[in-house]
This record gives sequence, structure tokens and C-alpha cells, in this order.
Amino acid sequence: MIISAAYRGFASLASPFLRRMLARRIKRGKEVPARVKERFGIPSLNRPQGRLIWFHAASVGETLSLLPVIAALEGKASVLLTTGTVTSASLAAERLPSFAQHQFVPLDVPAWVRRFLAHWRPDGAVFVESELWPAMLMALDARRIPRVLVNASMSARSAARWRRAPGFARRILGGFTAVHAQSARDAEYLTALGAKPVLKWGNLKFAAPLLPVDEIALKAMRQAMSGPHWLAASTHPGEEEIVIAAHRLLAAQFPGLITVIAPRHPARGADVAALCTGLPVARRSLGQPPAPGIYIADTLGELGLFYRLCPCALVGGSLVDIGGHNITEPARLGTAVLTGPFTREITEQVQRLQAAGAIVAVADAATLAAAVRHWLEDPLAAAETGARALQAFDGLQALPARLAALILETAA
Repeated sequence: MIISAAYRGFASLASPFLRRMLARRIKRGKEVPARVKERFGIPSLNRPQGRLIWFHAASVGETLSLLPVIAALEGKASVLLTTGTVTSASLAAERLPSFAQHQFVPLDVPAWVRRFLAHWRPDGAVFVESELWPAMLMALDARRIPRVLVNASMSARSAARWRRAPGFARRILGGFTAVHAQSARDAEYLTALGAKPVLKWGNLKFAAPLLPVDEIALKAMRQAMSGPHWLAASTHPGEEEIVIAAHRLLAAQFPGLITVIAPRHPARGADVAALCTGLPVARRSLGQPPAPGIYIADTLGELGLFYRLCPCALVGGSLVDIGGHNITEPARLGTAVLTGPFTREITEQVQRLQAAGAIVAVADAATLAAAVRHWLEDPLAAAETGARALQAFDGLQALPARLAALILETAA
């Protein structure tokens, strides 16, 4: 109780500093000026009639994982989604169904939180991953609004910090009506800190909708890339050099080889092209068709196209020390997956694919070229590996509906 009261007092005293912080964020384009009042709990929209479920997600990744759960509530409840970033607000504007609306989450100041809850009066509140704001959670408890934590994550470092205040941890984590954990490790940490019951139904991010594709574009690209080809996706500086070196090793054996490079940040397309000294290069952003050599997929929203097109894919952020990017996306499309040694951010995904014999780890241009060579020489082996990758995440399609039912039950 002492820590809880101290937190509320500190958060209230911090409000002038938070106002100045918001002003600085507006100047940097990190807030929407016309909607900054929402950060103080002042609504921009009216509350819909009937049952309302409030979801809160930090940013784009968490929002994407929630969309199937929200979709499963159609006809059963209205939805309010709050997030904290401009990019997630843009995503919400594009992807939320008609029965859902978006607001920016108020900062965790008791008065601002009370104002927010007084207007929206949610029948249930759902938080995602590690979004644990004490003033908000305690205000929900004061109003007897049930709260659920879905796809909960808890690192060893975070668990150690929570253990320093066990009573506070029990109040915050033990106050959830239900907790759904991403993994067995997360469940163990959360249970030890007082959360209960903790459900281990699988990672919601593994049940996200498949990456979209333009079928007309896919058909055209298959005709244009009828020869040997492979993909390096979501690459960073330092990785493209390795991919290009692997292409040089492979090109002599596979005439007409096309190596597709989709940089993590498409604006780097020209920089990637500059690395391809002596090689034919085409850039998709310039409307150039693919041809033997390096094809730079420097466009947004087309990974679904290239994962479906290519028999195997290296997923970047793993050959340099970024920690790895989402390997579930190609796996769920039946693409054989390669990754580098730096995968600390995707440990569970890697373990699933390793258990299925559906992933190959590489470290440099030579090992990358060897792995790609195997699959180019044996397309059947690539297809079989892709099928095992798909099966590694089978059975999670029903998870969003299962979570939606749990949420409705708690908010009854």
C-alpha cells in the first residue's frame, strides 16, 4: 500500500514535467497535435452504447497481434483501442473494424486516468504483453472493472525488479482476472510474482493474420522470376554485404540467379544498390523488373509477396547483433527459413522451428551460400522444410477466438 500511494503521489507531482515532455514530442513529430488532449484523458470521441471492451497496446507490433482478437468480438461488444505512438494510430485508422475506435492512451497520472475512465466506462480492460501502468491498473480496481493481461511477457531482468517489491507486484499482477502468457518461461515468472491463473495457450503473435499479397502481382512476379531465386528479408547494414557475397558464390553455379534483398528500411534501397559493385541491380521502387543479379525490394508492405515467391528466406536482424526479426511470418507461409546467430529477440520462434527441423542457422557468406545452394539444388527438400515450418505453428489459428471468449466472460 505504501508503494502504491507513493507511486500515485509521484505520478501526480510529475504531471508538469509530462506536459513539457509532450510538448517536445509534438515538435519531434511523436504526437498528433490535434489529439494531444487524449494524453490527458480528454476524449475526442463519444462512448458507444452497450458493452465496451477496452484494449491497450503499446505500439504497432502489439496492435497487430490484437487485431484478430478484436475481430472475434464483432457483434458481441464495441471496442476501444488505445496506443501510445503515431504509427500505431495510423495502423488503427487503416485496420480497425467499424465497431472499434482508437484513442491515444492517457499518461499514467491519476487525475488523467480517472478522467479517461469516467468518460469511457469500459466493461472490461485488456492489456498486452508488458504494458503495466500502476495508476491505470489501480484505478480500474477502484471502479471494479475486470482486467485481463494477454500475451504477457516478463524478462528475467524485469522479474528481478518486480521481486524487489513483492507486495506491490502481487497487487498489480494479482489484480488481473486472468493472465495469458506468451511462453512457459513467461508464465513461470508471472506466477512467481503473484499472477493467477496464468494460461499457457500459445503466443498470440504466432496467430496473427498471414501477410497479405496482391495475387496479380504474385502471378506476374512468378512469370518474371522463373529461374533460381531466393530472398534476404528485413536486412540491416552489414547484412547486405554478406548476402551479396553469398550471391557471388552462388551465381557461377546457378546461371540466371536472382537474389532478392528486402531491406528492413526501404529508404535504404539506393544504399544497398551501391554495394552491388559489378553486379546487375534492379530496384522495385523504381519500377524496374527483376533480372539475373540483385533485385532490391525497397517497397513497403510486400514481404507477403516475396515470402510466397521464394522457396527460402534469410530473415535479417540476425547476421548482425539486432536480435532477429519475425521468422514466424515466412514459416507460416511455408517458406524454408534461414537465420543468423543473433536471435535473442526471437528465441521461442527459433526453438519451435528447430524442434520441427525447419530452420538453418548460418554465420557468414560461405555458410549462407551453402544453405541456399542445398535448397536451390533440391527444391523438394526446400518445400518439405517449408511444410515443417508451417506445421510448427499449426493449431494456433483458434487462439484469437479463444481469448475473445475469455475476455467476454470476464466482462460479463
